[in-house]
Amino acid sequence: MLRYLNTRGPASRAAIAAETGLNKTTVSSLISELQARGLVVETGLRQAGAVGRPGRVISLDGATVGALGLEINVDYIATHGLDLTGRTLIDRRIGFDAMGSDVDRSLERLAGVVREALADLAAAGLRVMGITVAVPGLVNVETGTVLYAPNLGWRDVPVAQRLAAASAPIPVRVDNDANLAALAEYTAGVAAGTPDLVYLTGEVGVGGGIISGGRLLRGGDGFAGEVGHLPVDPNGDRCGCGRTGCWETKVGLAALLRMAAPDHAYGRPDSGPVRAPEERLTEIERRQAAGDPRVEQALREIARWLGIGGAILVNLLNPRVIVLGGYFARFRGHLIAEAQAQLGRLVVAGPDARCQFVASELDFRAAAHGAAHVAVERVLADPTMVAMLPAKSQPTWRRR
Repeated sequence: MLRYLNTRGPASRAAIAAETGLNKTTVSSLISELQARGLVVETGLRQAGAVGRPGRVISLDGATVGALGLEINVDYIATHGLDLTGRTLIDRRIGFDAMGSDVDRSLERLAGVVREALADLAAAGLRVMGITVAVPGLVNVETGTVLYAPNLGWRDVPVAQRLAAASAPIPVRVDNDANLAALAEYTAGVAAGTPDLVYLTGEVGVGGGIISGGRLLRGGDGFAGEVGHLPVDPNGDRCGCGRTGCWETKVGLAALLRMAAPDHAYGRPDSGPVRAPEERLTEIERRQAAGDPRVEQALREIARWLGIGGAILVNLLNPRVIVLGGYFARFRGHLIAEAQAQLGRLVVAGPDARCQFVASELDFRAAAHGAAHVAVERVLADPTMVAMLPAKSQPTWRRR
């Protein structure tokens, strides 16, 4: 019933009964229970036909239940808060040098962000039913443990357990950032509804989230999508994972900065305060506008390697779309044409593969956005996880 209202929108009891095949008594009973849990509300009257009495319209209630998604990455922490209807209540990002911080300091800062966001959602009158944290690395989703995040320097970090004090009693789930970003794109992004797509993160690390047949592809151990560590150049640079010639050493944000603006590259001891990715990209755009030839050369090289690596993905997975996220989307006008040309030359199926590069519209927010939607999805899948409201707090109908 709850999922029906989520996908089809507000409806009368009679319409719900007719379209779901449930009898009217069952529909009324289920609606009463969902109202008691603060998940649906009557919002007015709707005339179903030319004759008969108008029926009350039932809608998802966006005033009582919410979800929180977060992402910690190399140089920022992002937060996205939603209500049950998908309305955005929190959407912010703070600069944080996770690459240069130890695990304890990173988790302390992340816990502080969690507490702040929960306080904001509580002030808005929402009960938060779930928290999902996106991390750029290999994650054991069942235990909430980050097994390995090379660009953060994390190994075997029990993130869910460490955040329990800040989030209690709200459950915390942890997942790979690219997986969550791919879910965001599939549900509400530029490629929404495309059953076969690959999302590329476009950060310092390059991860891939894979939607295959309309479902997230995790693989046998949940580690599918580590496309940034495809070995593409045995004579290339050393990667943060310790190997040589990984794809992210050719197309990651660190590679772009190293080629186009070496004085603003990651890891420099004199780099000063941590900057959000957009600040670094703005500097590259400034140099491009000033005619710095290194920028155009760097973008051509990035585009070429995007096409080379993208061809490997198309040959393996046969997606319809490769969604470029993060900084890739910012420089779409300089990357997509050349990457697409490379794809056409290198894919075995040629034009029959019918795969296109497209730019995300979610920028660096995709993973946190997807993380919040995962928490909402858990409520839709099991409304009984939401406790009954006290009788005096249960809404009957609300004018909108």
